[in-house]
Amino acid sequence: MELAYGIKDRPNIKSLILFALQQLLAILAGTISLPLIVGNGLSQSAALFGASVGTLTYLAITKFRSPVFLSSSFTYLGSMMSAFAGAASAAIGYVGIIFGALMSGLVYVILSIVVHFTGTKWVKKVFPPVIIGPIVALIGLTLAPNAIRNITTGNVTTIEGGSVANPYLCLGIGLITLIITIIVSVHGKGFIKLVPFLIGIGGGYLVATIFTLIGNAYSIDALRIIDFTPLQHIEWLPDFAFLHLGQGFKDLKETGTTASYFLLIFTLYVPVTFAVFAEHIADHRNLSMIVNQDLLENPGLDHTLMGDGVGSMVGALFSGSPNTTYGESISCVAFSRNASIITIIVTALMGIAISFIGPVMTLFSTIPTCLVGGLSIALYGYIAASGLKMLRYVDLNNVRNIFIISSIFVVGIGGLTVQIYYIQFSPVACALVIGLLVNVITYKKQKEEDNEIENKEDAQKENQQ
Repeated sequence: MELAYGIKDRPNIKSLILFALQQLLAILAGTISLPLIVGNGLSQSAALFGASVGTLTYLAITKFRSPVFLSSSFTYLGSMMSAFAGAASAAIGYVGIIFGALMSGLVYVILSIVVHFTGTKWVKKVFPPVIIGPIVALIGLTLAPNAIRNITTGNVTTIEGGSVANPYLCLGIGLITLIITIIVSVHGKGFIKLVPFLIGIGGGYLVATIFTLIGNAYSIDALRIIDFTPLQHIEWLPDFAFLHLGQGFKDLKETGTTASYFLLIFTLYVPVTFAVFAEHIADHRNLSMIVNQDLLENPGLDHTLMGDGVGSMVGALFSGSPNTTYGESISCVAFSRNASIITIIVTALMGIAISFIGPVMTLFSTIPTCLVGGLSIALYGYIAASGLKMLRYVDLNNVRNIFIISSIFVVGIGGLTVQIYYIQFSPVACALVIGLLVNVITYKKQKEEDNEIENKEDAQKENQQ
């Protein structure tokens, strides 16, 4: 891909601010949605602050060579909810989610040290393109149902939690957002072409506002897409997760279950981290193709793992959630053709500032779900397409490769989940395990075939000489 701005390039100030705002909007929905889903008082502002601080930490450790934003990882959603469910009080739950995030980050740090001393050859053998390609595609495809569910939903809900807006109107506005984004990206000229998401979400929000104002004026619930009531209850300061630790340790001591609770948290978080490790490699392989540099070599997989781990730990102290590299951020880099590190830095600084500006943060939270769904079709679709693009290096006439790819896709798209005790493995994690298993089973046969090919090539060279 030909980039408009490389990793070390600096857009002018006006362009830089718009690029950063676009990047922020791309990751915002997922970032602020996780605390809402987990509940228990987790703060949306704190989630954005933690993601931004974690990103700056990641960038520093990766020597400012890997242009991606880190944010709240939905892979740990079940772990976080179980940590609160297994706690005697919400404060103890905060202790659990922070401890779990620290353990997950520590696993990354240990893996980073292992890679530093052993190199990346074994990683590339264990995770060849025939596995990483389908896994990247699967990450996008398994997110697709979220995009479709979101695109028919408004932000105004009933007491029961259902949207009161007409789903077909939401669908129409979501598609308008998507169409504007596509038109700007494909037919736009100059700088406009590089900020399609920003213009798309702006156009969609304008249309949604018009319908909502009409609905409010004539008391037509079906037209009320945007919920402006949060502006009446603004969260002026982030409620950082670490502020609950004192009460949490006090409650934990009173219950006398400290050891058993920490053991529970360990089993909830650590096994999941090994599955996320494969997603880390997949994301950086994908990003490497976009920026035309092998990030596993420079800055190196050891640095990206260390940055992801430490960045996740730092961010979790504020947000309570482990962070991970965001596919939405990677897609935004690709669509905007802007891999400038300074853009990610400004995005993080912007996120930190906005998390303390209650009205702006609350206004962002009013962005209708259907707009996010419309953008997600492009974002998640790009992730899936990137994975399929990796398969161009794979021999699809080889039955071994077909078995590996088909196993990964069917298990992942089929939605297989496995729960062992409190640990739930996602469809992507299950697909990865099956793919690795098939790869190992057929590895010997493939090695024999590769040796035969090498021997024939050597023989041909000798005959030519």
